[in-house]
Amino acid sequence: MPETFRWNPYADQPHNVAARPERLRHHFRFAGSYFSLLAANLRRLIPGVSLYRKYRKRLFRDPVPIGHPFALGVSPSEGRNKDVLHSFLETGTRHALVRIPSWEADRLSFYSEFIDLLSDNRIDCTLALLQRRDDVLDLPQWEHFVESVFERFKDRCSFFEIGHAWNRTKWGVWDYKEYLKLARPAWTLGEKHGVKLVGPAVIDFEFHLYPPVLQEIPFAKVSSLLYVDRVGAPENRQYGWNAASKVALLKAVVDVCSQKSRDLWITEFNWPLEGTGKYSPASGKPNVTEGDQADFLVRYCVLVAASGFVERLYWWQLAAPGYGLIDNRGKEWRKRPSFFALKTLVSLLDGCTFTSKIPHPRAEIFVFVSEGERLAVCWTTGSEFTMDFPGRIVRVLSREGEFLEASGERIIVSGSPKYIFFQDE
Repeated sequence: MPETFRWNPYADQPHNVAARPERLRHHFRFAGSYFSLLAANLRRLIPGVSLYRKYRKRLFRDPVPIGHPFALGVSPSEGRNKDVLHSFLETGTRHALVRIPSWEADRLSFYSEFIDLLSDNRIDCTLALLQRRDDVLDLPQWEHFVESVFERFKDRCSFFEIGHAWNRTKWGVWDYKEYLKLARPAWTLGEKHGVKLVGPAVIDFEFHLYPPVLQEIPFAKVSSLLYVDRVGAPENRQYGWNAASKVALLKAVVDVCSQKSRDLWITEFNWPLEGTGKYSPASGKPNVTEGDQADFLVRYCVLVAASGFVERLYWWQLAAPGYGLIDNRGKEWRKRPSFFALKTLVSLLDGCTFTSKIPHPRAEIFVFVSEGERLAVCWTTGSEFTMDFPGRIVRVLSREGEFLEASGERIIVSGSPKYIFFQDE
């Protein structure tokens, strides 16, 4: 397989290093690592299944103080960092994730200016350190990059995520053993500099990669880039699991590997947008309308936050033409529906407590208590319908925070989430 690394600046990701048939042949050449993966997972299969059943059974049944889970990936923009800052602050989030690629090790001063701007405005920053194939082949180069980042940013950033989406060959890592070659020196350097590490940054529904990594690297926070966009809505199932049951499974896998309860972060998720051409990071089915993107953002966040299994969720990212909350093409940036959806979500649910899920054959109804008020987030995965809401409605807000008229206790339920404030009889 060729080892040339080519960056796609439009979609913020590498190009594939080879055609699919060649990537499959490569996987056969690394078959030995798959056998060791199998062994690591088989040892934990029975306790893992047992714990998953326990977590799945309590899903949406126990009250959950959700804390401050909503977070946002963000990138510096030449000459427009203040615009980035103002837009970020408008969302109401206070946790930012910033990527620093190893191939931009000579631009740390550029990133430092941006991190200082965020930090000076009381935004908590996590840095994600991105790798490429050259780092695996030249470990001293990788170690120098990691140490340079730790030295420069340890007083400004609370956490550092080691590696990124390494279970995709275009990111330069061929198997989990090569990822460990990057993670081990990062852990040693983290201990030296007194910084907290996040990882292993596995992308998608590939939880079998966690056991052999977590048995070696005790990350302070365990991370996943848990995309569900390829099956559409977050309630849709992949091999029988939807977004909520996936996080229950991930929690069980991680806790069994660690033999204790661990904090989970989802450090990247989004839905790419149709009609954005080369700016979309995916092709075909994952691309959705701007309205669907906003709906799915809210529904994903409610499902995952109410599960109680995930401490923090980072949407990737604030400004990007093909998937961001803001379309930053041209001089005038345009805030998409998803921008206002996140802003409303944060303003209403940040710091609240999930109390219950009201059973209904057609609607998803999640009840929260926030600042002494009871509210429900309500939507349907099917066709729109009108329902009698179980409780006296005080007011109703749209996905984007606009006041909606309510006819008594009857509301129109659609795929677009509504916030319903009510008091019980």
